[in-house]
Amino acid sequence: MEDLTCEGGRLFLVMESGRVATMFRVLFRSVASALDVLDFDSVEVGLESKEEVLLVMKQVREGRFEFEVDDEEVVMCVKKVLNLFEKRVAPKKIDLKRVVDYIGVCDWNEINKEVKFLDGEIGFEWLNEEKEREKVGFLSSLMGFMCYCRCVMIEILDCEEGKSGKKFDTRRERDIILSCLNSDDFRCPISLELMSDPVTIETGHTYDRSSILKWFKSGNSTCPKTGKSLGSTELVPNLVLRRLIQQYCNVNGIPFVDSSCRSRDITRTDQPGSAAAEGAMKLLADFLCRSLDNGNVEQKNHAAFEVRVLTKTSIFSRSCFVESGSVPLLLLLLASSDPSAQENAIAALLNLSKYTKSRSEMVENWGLEMIVGVLNKGIKIEAKQHAAAVLFYLASNPEHANLIGEEPEAIPSLISLIKDDNKRSVKNGLVAIFGLLKNPENHKRMLAAQAIPLLVNILKASEKEDLVTDSLAILATLAEKSDGTLEILRFGALHVAVEVMSSSSTTSRLGKEHCVSLLLSLSINGGENVIAHLVKSSSLMESLYSQLSEGTSRASKKASSLIRVLHDFYERRSSNYRTSVIPRERFIHVW
Repeated sequence: MEDLTCEGGRLFLVMESGRVATMFRVLFRSVASALDVLDFDSVEVGLESKEEVLLVMKQVREGRFEFEVDDEEVVMCVKKVLNLFEKRVAPKKIDLKRVVDYIGVCDWNEINKEVKFLDGEIGFEWLNEEKEREKVGFLSSLMGFMCYCRCVMIEILDCEEGKSGKKFDTRRERDIILSCLNSDDFRCPISLELMSDPVTIETGHTYDRSSILKWFKSGNSTCPKTGKSLGSTELVPNLVLRRLIQQYCNVNGIPFVDSSCRSRDITRTDQPGSAAAEGAMKLLADFLCRSLDNGNVEQKNHAAFEVRVLTKTSIFSRSCFVESGSVPLLLLLLASSDPSAQENAIAALLNLSKYTKSRSEMVENWGLEMIVGVLNKGIKIEAKQHAAAVLFYLASNPEHANLIGEEPEAIPSLISLIKDDNKRSVKNGLVAIFGLLKNPENHKRMLAAQAIPLLVNILKASEKEDLVTDSLAILATLAEKSDGTLEILRFGALHVAVEVMSSSSTTSRLGKEHCVSLLLSLSINGGENVIAHLVKSSSLMESLYSQLSEGTSRASKKASSLIRVLHDFYERRSSNYRTSVIPRERFIHVW
């Protein structure tokens, strides 16, 4: 009965109709047997109640919960199609139409709800420690079936996301929902931290999985919030709450660490889930590539959008589309004058770039020039943002990072993107720049493009923790060389870095680590004037000492090194011993 209330569960319910009918037959027979042995004389009930019981007895004896003929025919049709998928044979459209018409899903959005429901059920099964592999395979097959129907049966893209290129999770609706919620409800009652894997216990209260498990392992068998004794310590994953917490973190720039078993979700691995799901995806990849190659503008846009959706989370889908030759076709679509087609193509390439084998293919097919072209002159800001993110993944290869840097418009376009007021533009621009710095040749290019004053301004003005962290990471990398140190000091970053290190409102733990690295490099490459300035800051010393115990292992080591440098300088000053720890010619004036 609960399944009947689930949006998008129509195909699943039809496929389960035989099992449900059996369950009802067993239930009614049990009721009939219980009423048969009921001794009316020993139960003081009125005549009217007895008549109602007799009516129920008659109904349960006559009730026939059989597998309906129409349901059975549709189930057989689905099984026939799944069998064809296993053999890598494309099914007839008439069979697909018969199923979608029967369950009443006739447009893109309705079919997509079916896909999302099945995806959620797969995720739930993987969160269940006693998951059934057969059920995961069954759900994966049905999901492959509906994905195939969505791509092949719907010729006109009737969803707003595909036509306008809007973000899938409909920001406006998401923001309205989040504004009505109290963020304190996202915190675990035990640890008071944001929950990464919320689970509900017998009393209906929700806790973070790690916290409640520690509570149980300590010998407690009660609900921490109510003190009520528990008959069972079973944990039920709260998928809806976890999704809301993740959206809340994304909106507010808070890192979300998913510590749940979801990382083992079949859609997050290179496994298809079932032979039918594998066949369906490979057939789909070939079908959509043909549309990208031979279709008109609308068909190409539709195909690019479907590739974008299918490769958003599934590693297996990415491998299928790379093997089918979609990368060169999507690169060609970047030159389209249609804003939606261009955005869907670059977004699809972004998803594919997360798959290692696709990166070389992009570079070998002259993709860098095309992607940088979108970054520089993309029709929509979203397309430029996606292009920057693609460059970040491509730059994971130092050789590719150098080739990107050699593109005349690449780094200047990233700098322009950072100047945009849109937070996502700034974020994507920063991570792309950080990725390019893996190649030493790009250090001088960043300095020539005047990246440092922009980064310093972000540290001064931004209240977004992740933007501050990313800016510090880039500055720390640039400061490793003397010319980078010179530029960083010239634009007044030393004072700003000390303030950031001493504050806690906009600096994450990782940000503190980058800040310590930055200050250490500045003190080594900048000379005694820099060290003298750092020694004078009592709040800095306090922050450095706190890193020894509270920071990461790397932050602790670098904080220890910086403290040693500052102590050595202080002792030399105290004994009038002014010899520098570095050559005199590397001294520079601190602005």
